[in-house]
Amino acid sequence: MNRTVSFFLVSFCAFFLITLHASANDKPSPYEEIYPEIGYKSVEEAVNDFEQHFNQKLKLPLRVPPISFTHHFGRFTDSKYEGNDVFEVTFINDHSSENHYKIDIRPLKYKLPLREKYVVNTFELKNGNVATYMTISGFNVLVFERDNLQYLLSIDKRVSNKVTPETLVDIANSIDY
Repeated sequence: MNRTVSFFLVSFCAFFLITLHASANDKPSPYEEIYPEIGYKSVEEAVNDFEQHFNQKLKLPLRVPPISFTHHFGRFTDSKYEGNDVFEVTFINDHSSENHYKIDIRPLKYKLPLREKYVVNTFELKNGNVATYMTISGFNVLVFERDNLQYLLSIDKRVSNKVTPETLVDIANSIDY
């Protein structure tokens, strides 16, 4: 019996040490590893992919929200299903998860429909187009159209005190260059 207890204790200690060692080495992968694994690359490369696919120049806003970001990545998804092709830029901060901003761009013929229940306000952009401000599952989103494309500027709701609807409108207007 004493031998069984000793075996059990040794086994338990070994299991505990292996678990402890594995946990210490299981740090989350940095964004530089995670995002490329899911298809993200540099924004410039993603813009090039979009422009080659649609044979159209892509204009991005010159401004970003006035919060800090540590990383930005781009991705163009060329889906095998017509209508699911989308360009994305995501800005993130590995120290502040609420600092998350995203731009989605797709051709107007595949634009996402706007659901009235999410619409909060509308704004007129400098070019005369209307932008719709919505709140959708944790994000505030400004949607507008230009150059036969639909743009969605999305910001985490947790920073709405720093990034107002007017800030998103200013960002949208910064495309006019």
